[in-house]
Amino acid sequence: MSTANYDLTNAISPYLDLHMMFPLLEYVDSLITNEAIPYSSQDVAKARLSLLRPTHMVDYAMDIYRELHGKDSEIPKEMEEQKKEVLQKLEELKADSGCKAFDALCQNVELRTKLLKAQEWNVVSLDKKKELGITPQVIETYRQLAKFNFDCGAYQVANDMLSNILSLYALPPLPKDADADDIIVEDDRTEPKSSDEKHRTGNPNVYYLTSINKDLLQLLWGKLSCEILLENWEEATIALTAVKLSIEQLVHTSQITALEALRQRTWLLHWSLFVFWNNSAKGLEKMVELFFSEKYLQAITTNAPHLLRYLTAAVLLCKRRVAKSTSRDGRSSGAEARKLMRDLVRLMNNCEYTDPIVEFVECLCVKFDFEGAQEKLAECEYVLKTDFFLCKRSALFMEEARVFVFENYCRIHDKVDLSVLATKLAMDQEAAEHWIVDLIRNALLHAKIDSEKGCVVMGAESHTVYEQVMDRTRDLNFRSAALVQNLKNFVVSVKKEKIKRMKAAMENDE
Repeated sequence: MSTANYDLTNAISPYLDLHMMFPLLEYVDSLITNEAIPYSSQDVAKARLSLLRPTHMVDYAMDIYRELHGKDSEIPKEMEEQKKEVLQKLEELKADSGCKAFDALCQNVELRTKLLKAQEWNVVSLDKKKELGITPQVIETYRQLAKFNFDCGAYQVANDMLSNILSLYALPPLPKDADADDIIVEDDRTEPKSSDEKHRTGNPNVYYLTSINKDLLQLLWGKLSCEILLENWEEATIALTAVKLSIEQLVHTSQITALEALRQRTWLLHWSLFVFWNNSAKGLEKMVELFFSEKYLQAITTNAPHLLRYLTAAVLLCKRRVAKSTSRDGRSSGAEARKLMRDLVRLMNNCEYTDPIVEFVECLCVKFDFEGAQEKLAECEYVLKTDFFLCKRSALFMEEARVFVFENYCRIHDKVDLSVLATKLAMDQEAAEHWIVDLIRNALLHAKIDSEKGCVVMGAESHTVYEQVMDRTRDLNFRSAALVQNLKNFVVSVKKEKIKRMKAAMENDE
């Protein structure tokens, strides 16, 4: 089957910012050049040109137009006019006296630090200092300039401006060299503030913001978008957490509906793919944790079942690391890894989506079809290479998949002939033996190699009482809730049936 049938670009694109689509389409274009997918480069160029129309990246649009119609083709007048309008609007916003004043104030480290110590670095306090010329309207114009720069492709400029705006609504820790006497300017008519008031800070996980509203959430989305497009993955992880917490805060304070929160979570899941698949510092572990959380599972099953591909790949790639990190004695029993697989299989049953990566896990964990798993694994390699997010982990995925096959094959056998394993792993027996020795040292298996008999002998995998109790009671709340709901449904159905019989009896009496 053609890899184009497994391309998720169309499924993902509705949940991405327009600017995030350009890296995806450029990757698709490179696949077309290498004849990896049967798309037309002309169609991709038209798609890019269509996406560029709502933005202010006119020079980029002109380059794409020449790519479509030839290098010597004349640029349409509407494009030339759009470029003039963009440059004119940009100059108008930059020339705004208020924007200039606020930008200069942000650059003035000494004055800004003084205002921070006095807790006057906020919109209300700055508005009172008429000599500064900073009003709420100035901040709004400054925000418009940041958005305009973003639409022009100046992501770093927009990012810095958004940081400046967010800082006005934040209460970060005071500088270490701040003296207690000059933290807050007080006069004799005001009551002295307590130590707690003087050192109050905002939420450190949301850029020290003291509160959140819809407007601030939009700024946080913009911040996350800039960090992703600048490929600042560590900073993007921080921004991702800030957006996630802010969504939940808005739900908690009833500022957005549950339906709107579900939509926002769906967007966040898609944006997080850029962050998690590029962040080497436990990015996949964090992705698995987010995707398996209850509210985000609901978003996947309801709005985005295609994300099952990325969750499945992430679980396979990180399950051994997760098991080792939860080990108490340096050798993991694999309880956490098994839980991940069980949760994944449960989700697979609730999602109407499939592809070779999902089917590979299904063959091993549900059907125990090792021949089918080998066939699906061959298809996985093509799917991985043509997926924008997974392509860099293709070799690692294939290695982990081979380990996964080995683990599952060994778990259902007491003894496994080395020659049989070597054949399945496409290795000679000696190489297979060395490979298996390394796996036994590192994998989640209790086994040893009998060199005389030429086989792998599997040991009995013991579970502590703690692990057994945790495994059996892990879903107790869920099962109890399901039981209560079933009981309620049964009672309701009995009542309805009783009322129905009473009505029928009354009709017969009449």
